[in-house]
Amino acid sequence: MKKKVLLAVSLFHSLNDAATITVPMVFPLLYSQQFIIQKYYHIGILSYLGFCMTFIFHLIVANFSDKFDYKYLILISYLGICLSLLSITFTSVFAGFLLIYLIFRAFTSFYHPIGIAWVSKTHPSRGIDFAMGVQSGSGNLGVLIAFISIGYLAQNFNWKVPLITWAVAGFMLGSTSFFLVRKTLTKSEQFIKPDLASWIETLKILKIYIPGFIFGGACWGITVFYAPSLLHHKFKIEMGKTGLNLALWIAIGTVTTYLFGYLSRRFGRLKISLFGFTGTSLFLFVLGTAAEPVQAVIGLLCFGGFLFLTYPALNSYVGNIAPLKNQAQAFSLTANIQVLTAATGNLIAGFLSDKFGINSPFLFLGVIGVFISIFYLSIRSKLYVVS
Repeated sequence: MKKKVLLAVSLFHSLNDAATITVPMVFPLLYSQQFIIQKYYHIGILSYLGFCMTFIFHLIVANFSDKFDYKYLILISYLGICLSLLSITFTSVFAGFLLIYLIFRAFTSFYHPIGIAWVSKTHPSRGIDFAMGVQSGSGNLGVLIAFISIGYLAQNFNWKVPLITWAVAGFMLGSTSFFLVRKTLTKSEQFIKPDLASWIETLKILKIYIPGFIFGGACWGITVFYAPSLLHHKFKIEMGKTGLNLALWIAIGTVTTYLFGYLSRRFGRLKISLFGFTGTSLFLFVLGTAAEPVQAVIGLLCFGGFLFLTYPALNSYVGNIAPLKNQAQAFSLTANIQVLTAATGNLIAGFLSDKFGINSPFLFLGVIGVFISIFYLSIRSKLYVVS
């Protein structure tokens, strides 16, 4: 059964992450047409409020997740995602677009509190590195396919076609995921709603990993929302090729996350973690200072290769250190930390882009990465204890 759970969660992760990519990928097209989105700070507002909505629903889902079978939460989530994507295509003004986008973000907020916790509970101890790598890689695979398809669909048709296409594809993936786990039972017979003390206890357990999740959240958010505009607007790369380049970025991340279990056994989680943070920081500067399209693409791809080593590593640390009763809370907290930093980072990035250029957010990330890398190098002995 745990194999079916891992497969179902992986498919759900693919759907969820592909959906979250679908909407931001049409932003450059809307900006170029000056339709709905007319300034970079509009992207900042959309991403900031969207991530805030995700934060709120992460807490709600984590508080009540053990009261329901996870399969029904998956059902609610994917149906809501698909309907929201379709609804966005009927909007024509910024306010309406924003409202439906916030509803959409609410439905994409189910995965991290329940999906990762479900994988962690069914794959304890050393098996967690393999399982975390697979579920993380599956999310990346969904994003890869989304980047390729959306770029070319938007270029050859219009901004609505990618949303409609992924609404249909999401329904098929979600239904398959639900079918695989339709006979599983996860509802707790002795459900105890987490109280404030429990949340604080869980946060204390995770404290040394918080800087890593902050950096990871900011990198993901800013890349997804601003890298398409960087490639399309600054380097004049057409939308189809922009989607392809971003697909290659996530493809490298997909390979590294699927290989994470092997790499962890071969070199140790500690070395992989430190390698990931320092490499990410270095290539963010390459991307942010690039003067030619080739330099930008090389920086982007190498940055992705290192960044995606950090996600399964951090989740594995958390899965090993958090007690079973705190797992949903733990992964909700880590997801929320990433969400809040992505929201704040994206809002700042919007104003930085209008003021200093669309490349400036990546230099901003590089500076943060340097401090994060120094922090983990200085406390590597503490990380080694649970690696």
